[in-house]
Amino acid sequence: MSRVLHINAPEDHITATCATKQVGVSAIERLRSGGTRVVLLNAIDTATIRKAYGTKVISGKVVRMPTRLMHQ
Repeated sequence: MSRVLHINAPEDHITATCATKQVGVSAIERLRSGGTRVVLLNAIDTATIRKAYGTKVISGKVVRMPTRLMHQ
């Protein structure tokens, strides 16, 4: 199971939910296509957050924000 989830919710909401459920976050970022990409620490934490967000978990393709500037 992947530790990555794409969720249709803002970053601050996801971090608050993770804190409440005592779930560690490895990385979190806004998605260009809307929503948030979150990487949890392990599969159990991922399953916990997947269950908490239910239908707000985005399936399918998403568009990520560029993480670095490209130099020409």
